[in-house]
Amino acid sequence: MSTSKKLRDTYNETQHKIVSYLNSGITKGKHYFKSKYIAKDLGLSPKEVGTNMAILAEICKELDIIRWSYSNSTTWMVTPRAI
Repeated sequence: MSTSKKLRDTYNETQHKIVSYLNSGITKGKHYFKSKYIAKDLGLSPKEVGTNMAILAEICKELDIIRWSYSNSTTWMVTPRAI
């Protein structure tokens, strides 16, 4: 089964977009993501991103997602999960 199919089976469409975005950022060396910038890049609201990031922090098996800071927009620290 491809990784993309696994993502679609595990997450809703919005969560799939966010996880793909985070994985893309990680491959470029990023580890900190602000909700407002994720929202802007994906065409979502910051609240929608924040709600889904909190859910992903609990259920995502591929990434460790930690709420990091609240100044001017929630910042999330994201790292690949050790397997």
